[in-house]
Amino acid sequence: QVQLVESGGGLVQPGGSLRLSCAASGSIFSVHDMAWYRQDPGKQREVVARISSSGRTNYADSVKGRFTISRDYAKNTVFLQMNSLKPEDTAVYYCYARIERTVDLRDYWGQGTQVTVSS
Repeated sequence: QVQLVESGGGLVQPGGSLRLSCAASGSIFSVHDMAWYRQDPGKQREVVARISSSGRTNYADSVKGRFTISRDYAKNTVFLQMNSLKPEDTAVYYCYARIERTVDLRDYWGQGTQVTVSS
């Protein structure tokens, strides 16, 4: 079994910072792409940032220059550093990973962590 466990969400004032973490554990052979998505109630889940196994990154236009995605390859962990947060960043943030086991290659999701930006 493979699990993605997230941490780091919470309540922050506009202009503040938060750092999300997501650790993959279990019977893992290799971790390919990792990413962070977010979802507001009543809206579609959208990608915030992605990082490939080679370290190449992509960001949604709405977070460029404010958010930074990174990985600890040894610990199968992905981070999202969020700076200059805005109320419109409020959402549930989900970790994603494409993970290869000895028997298959599939997508996994974390349970979600709430980020609320409000004064």
